[in-house]
Amino acid sequence: MNVHTNIFLIGPMGSGKSAVGRQLARELGMDFHDSDEIIEERTGVDISYIFEKEGESGFRKREAAILAEMVREEGVVLATGGGTVENTETRYLLQKHGTVVYLYTSVPEQQRRTRKSRNRPLLNDGNPGKVLEKLMATRDPQYREIADITIETDGRQVTAVTRELKNALNSDADQN
Repeated sequence: MNVHTNIFLIGPMGSGKSAVGRQLARELGMDFHDSDEIIEERTGVDISYIFEKEGESGFRKREAAILAEMVREEGVVLATGGGTVENTETRYLLQKHGTVVYLYTSVPEQQRRTRKSRNRPLLNDGNPGKVLEKLMATRDPQYREIADITIETDGRQVTAVTRELKNALNSDADQN
């Protein structure tokens, strides 16, 4: 892996994709993008509103279009939405256009990190713990299927996760 190619961060909500992505991009001198932020910027509304008006399927269509565009850039660190991997074509594009990093976070840690958040539409109805368990059961195999690097984030600070990720990227670059 050449650190000058794209780095795509995948993982569940609360895994730290945005925070780690920002710090990693800064340290590597790369551009940082967050797919959810791009969608909000382009639509002028937040993700919750899109879910309310268009449902999850409408949001996923927007997300897939943004990701198809973003993967073609060079030298970016991209934080993706937690459900990005549910789209087969998107999984293929991420694998093809950069290094895919799975920030693994257990369900209890996801619950702890997201409990105060009000902008996570999938957690607004029902029992958040059960929702997170169901999502993880579906998505974890998809994350693992395309990940070049997997890093566990439970109980860890952004700086420590970023350091481990940089070491893994450098190790991969040395092997190529």
